[in-house]
Amino acid sequence: MKEPTEVSLRWYFSKHCLLHPVTLLLLLLIYVPGTIYGYIWYEDQLVKTWNHHPHWQIPFVPDSPTASLFFAIAVLWLWISPKPSKSGFVQSIRGIIEALGVVTSVKYGIWATVIIFWGQAQGDVLYWEHWMLIIGHTAMAVTALLYARFFFFNWISLAVAAAWTFLNDSIDYGYGIFPYLPSELDDDLVLVRNFTFILTGLSVLSGAWARFVLRRKSDNPF
Repeated sequence: MKEPTEVSLRWYFSKHCLLHPVTLLLLLLIYVPGTIYGYIWYEDQLVKTWNHHPHWQIPFVPDSPTASLFFAIAVLWLWISPKPSKSGFVQSIRGIIEALGVVTSVKYGIWATVIIFWGQAQGDVLYWEHWMLIIGHTAMAVTALLYARFFFFNWISLAVAAAWTFLNDSIDYGYGIFPYLPSELDDDLVLVRNFTFILTGLSVLSGAWARFVLRRKSDNPF
């Protein structure tokens, strides 16, 4: 009785399920509205940054929705063109978007969840919005790792994604445009900053593992 169950569970994590057009469509139906909602969520901080900071800092403000935007583009590209692009330039752009989608989704998916629970541990009260964010951001990280083995980004693309994400961290905490934190963490800003930089490094390593190591261990991922 166990063997059919194991086969059934494995199927949900296989290329046949994850790359099925219906699965990809459902994924985009979740990611596109979620990305739009994410930018709306950042509206107040975007306005304040626009009014009180140099305008070049704006792209570094909405971290999570930009991560989900990169991943949604990568999934759409995978759906439309399941094989590597023939043009070297196009493939380079594709690889960077894919690497950014994986690294930033893992990073901000975990970051948001940890920050919420970190705030709760110091007295913040969790409401339904917090649980919605926890579920959504955790799913971001897991989904990115599940799909990384189907993407085409190489080590150069991963290095570019790492550089961008570390740059984002530096600007966030160097210019004070990091995502809003629970007030309980105001006196832990140095710890939050250090955690953020460490998490970026771990996210890059996780993306590399999911893309290169896990793919080799998979049975014919394509």
